[in-house]
Amino acid sequence: MFKANYTTEFKLTLIMKRFFPAILLILVAAFGFVTKDRMRTVPNESFSSGEVLKYKVHYGPITAAEAVIDVAPTLHTINGRPCYRATVTGKTNGSFDLFIKIRDTWQSYIDTAALVPQRSFRNIEEGNYRKRETVDFNHYNNTASVEKKKKNRDKESSKHKVPDNVQDIVSGFYYMRTFDYDKMRVGDKFNIQGFFDEENFNMEVTYRGKEVVNTKAGNIRAIKLTPKMPKNKMFKDGNSIAVYLSDDDNKIPVLIQAEMFVGSVKVNLYEYKNLKHKILLAQN
Repeated sequence: MFKANYTTEFKLTLIMKRFFPAILLILVAAFGFVTKDRMRTVPNESFSSGEVLKYKVHYGPITAAEAVIDVAPTLHTINGRPCYRATVTGKTNGSFDLFIKIRDTWQSYIDTAALVPQRSFRNIEEGNYRKRETVDFNHYNNTASVEKKKKNRDKESSKHKVPDNVQDIVSGFYYMRTFDYDKMRVGDKFNIQGFFDEENFNMEVTYRGKEVVNTKAGNIRAIKLTPKMPKNKMFKDGNSIAVYLSDDDNKIPVLIQAEMFVGSVKVNLYEYKNLKHKILLAQN
């Protein structure tokens, strides 16, 4: 009798061990029941509210556009979390408007503790093309809810699964400013999980060392990174971009060079305000 009871208990134990996890997986896949109860914390000593960066955008020898990257002077609350509101605006200048008029705005509400986007927004106006998109992130159940509207079309909504600590394009650059590059060797790589155009991507970034770069704001000692961008119609290949961050406590983007299908583009810092630390210019 004892043996029979033991066998039954043993069988029940096996069933629970094998099938209970399987049932949980089915529930997660079907309903997304399992959620995280907390978010990560990323130390940030590189930027804060009120920072303003201004750039000239050169297309070959032509100054084609200007761009401004700013962090709002006050914090915003999104999904119950305090956030920096980082905005990137780009517009072509008067002469280049004759070829194609661009008025783009990219915005990210970046969680002050976790440095991930709680919400992102894009308003794209390029020639006759129009697109408005808002993405709300839920980092507890790893989803991104997208609402978009193109010119003369109704709104479209969709929901997507995203990886842990996913970044949008804007927040990803702020997140890279928190890294300690002094601990890296030339050739070291790191990865950033991203979400863009309703798709997840894994952006591999390579550390290329340090060098002095010439900008309109002065000669600046910089950290060179080459992010491998997701496949798209703008860049020749995944290694077409070089990003230079100031080699100081701010780590602001001071120069971006890109090889695009339409030619070479350079984004050059010419003015900055309200940095968290004093920028270190290279000695002549």
